[in-house]
Amino acid sequence: MASLYISPHPDDFRSLMALVAAEFCPSRPCTLIEDPPASLALCSRPSLVLGSGGGEVLSGAIAVAWYLASQGKMIGSNAKQESQVWQWLSFADNEQIPVLTLLITKLPIVLSDSDDSMQLQQSSHAEMMHVLNVLDKNLESRTFLVGNSLTLADIAVATAALLPFKYALEPSNRRALTNVTRWFLTCVNQSQFVNVLGQISLCEKMVPVTPRPSVAPVPATEAQLKKEAKSREKLEKFQQKKKMEEKKKQEKKLKKDLGVISYDVPTPPGEKKDVLSPLPDSYSPQYVEAAWYSWWEKQGYFKPEYGRKSISEPNPRGVFMMCIPPPNVTGSLHLGHALTNAIQDCLTRWHRMRGETTLWNPGCDHAGIATQVVVEKKLMRERGMSRHDLGRDQFIQEVWKWKNEKGDRIYHQLKKLGSSLDWDRACFTMDPKLSNAVQEAFIRLHEDGVIYRSKRLVNWSLFLSIMLIALFHFFSLYFCLLLLNVSLSDEEVIVATTRIETMLGDSAVAVHPADPRYQHLKGKVVLHPFCDRMMPIVFEFVDINFGTGAVKITPAHDHNDYEVGNRHNLAFINILDENGLLINVPAPFLGMKRFEARKAVLQALKDRGQFKESKDNPMVVPVCSRSKDIVEPLLKPQWYVDCADMGKQAADSVREGRLKIIPDHHHKTWFNWLDNIRDWCISRQLWWGHRIPAYFVTVNDPSVTPGEDMDGHYWVSGRTEEDARDKAAKRFNVSTDKVTLRQDEDVLDTWFSSGIFPFSIFGWPNEDLSVFYPGSLLETGHDILFFWVARMVMMGLKLTGKLPFKEVYLHAVVRDAHGRKMSKSLGNVIDPLDVITGISLEGLYAQLQDSNLDPVEVEKAKQGQQSDYPTGIPECGTDALRFALCAYTSQGRDIDMDVNRILGYRNFCNKLWNAVKFAMRTLGGNFVPSEKAQVRDLSIQCVLTAVSCPWFQAYDFPAITTAIYNFWLYELCDIYLVSLFVCEGGVCVQAVVCRQTLFTGLCLLAPIMPFVGEELYQRLPRRRSQDDHANDVSGGAVQSADPDPVSIPDHPARPSHRGCAVAIASDRCTVHLMLKVRGKFYRLQPHIIRCCD
Repeated sequence: MASLYISPHPDDFRSLMALVAAEFCPSRPCTLIEDPPASLALCSRPSLVLGSGGGEVLSGAIAVAWYLASQGKMIGSNAKQESQVWQWLSFADNEQIPVLTLLITKLPIVLSDSDDSMQLQQSSHAEMMHVLNVLDKNLESRTFLVGNSLTLADIAVATAALLPFKYALEPSNRRALTNVTRWFLTCVNQSQFVNVLGQISLCEKMVPVTPRPSVAPVPATEAQLKKEAKSREKLEKFQQKKKMEEKKKQEKKLKKDLGVISYDVPTPPGEKKDVLSPLPDSYSPQYVEAAWYSWWEKQGYFKPEYGRKSISEPNPRGVFMMCIPPPNVTGSLHLGHALTNAIQDCLTRWHRMRGETTLWNPGCDHAGIATQVVVEKKLMRERGMSRHDLGRDQFIQEVWKWKNEKGDRIYHQLKKLGSSLDWDRACFTMDPKLSNAVQEAFIRLHEDGVIYRSKRLVNWSLFLSIMLIALFHFFSLYFCLLLLNVSLSDEEVIVATTRIETMLGDSAVAVHPADPRYQHLKGKVVLHPFCDRMMPIVFEFVDINFGTGAVKITPAHDHNDYEVGNRHNLAFINILDENGLLINVPAPFLGMKRFEARKAVLQALKDRGQFKESKDNPMVVPVCSRSKDIVEPLLKPQWYVDCADMGKQAADSVREGRLKIIPDHHHKTWFNWLDNIRDWCISRQLWWGHRIPAYFVTVNDPSVTPGEDMDGHYWVSGRTEEDARDKAAKRFNVSTDKVTLRQDEDVLDTWFSSGIFPFSIFGWPNEDLSVFYPGSLLETGHDILFFWVARMVMMGLKLTGKLPFKEVYLHAVVRDAHGRKMSKSLGNVIDPLDVITGISLEGLYAQLQDSNLDPVEVEKAKQGQQSDYPTGIPECGTDALRFALCAYTSQGRDIDMDVNRILGYRNFCNKLWNAVKFAMRTLGGNFVPSEKAQVRDLSIQCVLTAVSCPWFQAYDFPAITTAIYNFWLYELCDIYLVSLFVCEGGVCVQAVVCRQTLFTGLCLLAPIMPFVGEELYQRLPRRRSQDDHANDVSGGAVQSADPDPVSIPDHPARPSHRGCAVAIASDRCTVHLMLKVRGKFYRLQPHIIRCCD
């Protein structure tokens, strides 16, 4: 037998790792604590001596654990998993152990009251949390570290994390590490861990580690001392490096403090900003962004009617119409919304500058569930009342009151982002015009048979009392796999279950048709343990290896069982009401809560001798994201939309090229969802929303059989109750006085009203849609491709016979700098206004206190903010934020947003500022441009090429931002402006070229950076013939900012050599910049460029 020599210390994680690994061995080694024989020359513990009498020796924790785990097949099922296990062993040895052991060994110092100890406590704790946060992120969607079962990776990392969980991680820390805590408890509750560690008591308050007095300390070997010294040295270097980096950051901040300059000239809202006073010395977002937006609005630049007698008159340049994806009224915008609006506003301004009739229509969604939850919490917090205490009508009044007080915050944010929306057309999905469209859509679809009523299995939140779609997350948990027997006439069948309380609603037992153990049971039935219900044994493709291969079937409370029940015509027995209490069950379980019933059923089975055993079983559990309640499948009568035909039409519109989705790699998602589409449940058990215009009919006539709620024949829809009564009387051939109606209490799914948004905003079905419907483009995130985009296409085709838009551009989803999804509880949801104006860390904390997060989530979010924004967020400005967001769209499906990059584009704005100041100073105050532009300079033509179509039409925003950035920074600032004023002679031509170059560059900037573009453009010298408003660049009133645009040649050929040299192309940029001109690419070479006289 092999001998395993381990350390006597109870918290030696290296020895514990070997001991736990040994528990999985078929033949466990003999465990020894005493000193090994000198003849073995063991240099460290744990050590494993193979064979008796001193055979081959393995020394070191990883070598020993790997050998033992391999015997128990715990090192992965293939080469890839083995490599992953090695990776986690390295993580435990090199990342976890040095940091975590230092914290534990320094606990007596850390817990003292000195200033040095406080600093040590903070730094040590921060390092520990950093390491565990890495682990937490990897465990977000996993039960175990490698594969779907426990491996040596879990053993190594869990034993290394044992000390922090026992001595350092207080409850608040564990709540911040939800995934790690869940995984750790899963591991240490395994029987093999319990055999070695016993029951683990988690830390309640940090205390020093004290070894057991009964165990004498074992002096470390020379090799151990060397290893520990090396680990300490590495850790000290790591801490020193972090201190130096922090010091450099602070020095850099002090060295270059961003200047804040405000605009103090009194300017009434809507009046033009003062552009005659000198420009400030440096760029300041506060100064630049002041006063412009209200002036643009007052001038009517954002309206499609601007400059036209009537929008119904044909415009030879075309029409561009786009509606905003309506944000929820409940809260404020985050950076994901900012990305959407930056892209949409950029496109809108570009189309407006091309002279097209342009409309970007604003709107806001009523957000049924979210708004109701917010107002209910507010009522309970402030008045101690529920919505039921108020009643439906008064509660809806409270919601409207909240909306009128808080709902305008989103519009304020959009204006701060510079969004050029036509605010006179702003709409809210609960407005009368849109509500009428929603009602009309439901009635038409119901009368056509597309909307129907059916009783089906839905996901139900017992806490919210509402049916959920896509409002729950899946969490991996351990549930016991229980084995129990059910009786046949002459034998028993042992079945497996994880939700034992639902067995009260069982109506069958399923086995695999190829399972040899149950072939003789075909056609037989079993007796339910608690009633006289006979349940058939059905042959289904169940997992033979799950439990005993026989599983119970509960069609009314499991989605898979629901399908089995339909296939075999089984009884659907509903045992839960909407509040989670048991119904339709025998005593003593009647009226019990679901989790109380779980214990009672288990005990009753034990008392009857029908319980066999329990085993740990990992499974995925759906949890409501709003209430954190476990979601229950329930049978409920609901309203459904038959999507089969509409889904086919929507899919075919893309296949046939009538609808274009960009980028086209989203086609796979589109076709996969629409080709396999299921009917859409549109009922929601809420009070806030569009109440379903359907009425249940009761006829007071003995000749008419009373109907049931789920029977669609007894439901009619109507625009008013009188309209519905007339329809009911006609259907049942009775007089209206014999008809009694009950309107459905439910409201429609929010996505239903959003699905008709592209035409409901124009007054459908009562008003003419010909001018702006169909729209030109829908721009949104790819994460709502099937939630919203597909449904708009289906509803548009069904109700109007037309596609709602011609193109769909899907941008990436914004994540934080670490690649994590934006989440309030993580503290990484950033208000765009905080990036624009800047905010301190304390200000971020204050926002969390005012949110709806519970205290645990607030603390977790604070830790995230402290990590990501230790000094707050600096003022970046709107233009820098918009430019960064557009530049980021090259990253693919996700955008890892880093605030530091936005700050870099703020510095770019300062470069623009200084370039224009330099040029204006050189031009002089008396310079007046000629009446007609005569510019043949190649660099200007390059800019005009960039702005003149291909990249905007292809939605290639990274190419646009790169061209702008490179031209301004490397061409114009570094070379062009300077070279213009060192030439001899031709001063007038130089000045014209300078003015025209700046003018064109600012036109190119205007769609993406409207504020700084407008501010600098308004400072340029104007032609005498120009009036004050004809060419306001960011307002975008005309085709381009110049009435005499310069023509673009077929290719950038060199002009003839006459006149003076005026520019030198930069080899830092132009030689690497590919310009696309009329479908062909050209690479510009550095050379002398000459200007005509």
